[in-house]
Amino acid sequence: MAPILTMEQRKLPETIQDVPHLEDLLSTPTQALVADFRRLEGDIMVLGVGGKVGTSLAVMARRAAPGKRVIGVARFSDPQVRRELEENGVECLQCDLLERGQVAALPDIPNIIYMAGKKFGTKDSEPYTWAMNVVVPTYVAERFNRSRIVAFSTLCVYPFAPIDGPGSPESAALTPLGEYANSCVGRERVFQYFSRRNQTAGRLIRLNYAIDLRYGVLHDVAMKVLRREPIDIRTAVANVIWQGDAVAHILRSLLQCTQPASPLNIGMRQPVRIRAVAQRFGELFGMEPLFQGAEQTMAWHNDCSEQARLFGEPLVDVETMIRWNADWLLRGMPVYDKPTHYEEREGVF
Repeated sequence: MAPILTMEQRKLPETIQDVPHLEDLLSTPTQALVADFRRLEGDIMVLGVGGKVGTSLAVMARRAAPGKRVIGVARFSDPQVRRELEENGVECLQCDLLERGQVAALPDIPNIIYMAGKKFGTKDSEPYTWAMNVVVPTYVAERFNRSRIVAFSTLCVYPFAPIDGPGSPESAALTPLGEYANSCVGRERVFQYFSRRNQTAGRLIRLNYAIDLRYGVLHDVAMKVLRREPIDIRTAVANVIWQGDAVAHILRSLLQCTQPASPLNIGMRQPVRIRAVAQRFGELFGMEPLFQGAEQTMAWHNDCSEQARLFGEPLVDVETMIRWNADWLLRGMPVYDKPTHYEEREGVF
């Protein structure tokens, strides 16, 4: 078997050339992930693989463990996503996770990554949001009660925390803003209920803002600087992490499942200051950023020290992410045009 290329073996580039180069970088495993997957028993199934992060996660899992089956499950409304996955050795199964019978028909797989959910466009589609974020987890938790389940959640389950403090720990009370965030608390509680009832091991991944060059908090700030649009700095900080680092740590969480399922914050230990990020982009673009509003003392901000204890620090630092984003935009490379709404303070997405 050919040796597995890891992030530690490749020098981080000064510039990311194009989309294939970006996708390759985002799906390159770390040495620690490869080592963990040698100890992980059984194959892997990714439910809801069709989203922005799903492809790089499934492909990274496949690259980290060439001897394992990695199965991606989604409706695959975009056939290009399915082609890309299959070209990288990921088996694809079409399934509407809102159909209980289709979920029941999925094969027995010991390791489940649950990525399905609804966020953007929640306003005016609240019933669908609750169905996706609470009903689907019920079907999945019932079906895979003997598997390990690592389920994606969000930082939005927390209330705001003081920006100058350590941030919300995993033990913080969940009293969030808005229907989306409350439906995500519902998702967590469903997985925890079935974990307790069926002794199913799991982890609930409270993911902060993942950074890709086509979207993300850094991308949002950079675009406003480039367009000379005022940047709302009421939300003074954001916790970001390179998507490749986030995915590697989430996959490694399969070996850190607990019974009952417990939460884990995924991000960087220090949040970025939005004003400082905008000023750095201004330096790189040769223009002065515009600001509006006044920095507030509270924001979504959580404590990622447990993640650092389990997995170490992320490999890609903030300055590298900023430089990559600036270079990408200055060359007019493709973007998703999907704002993160990191500045949202009322919980309406």
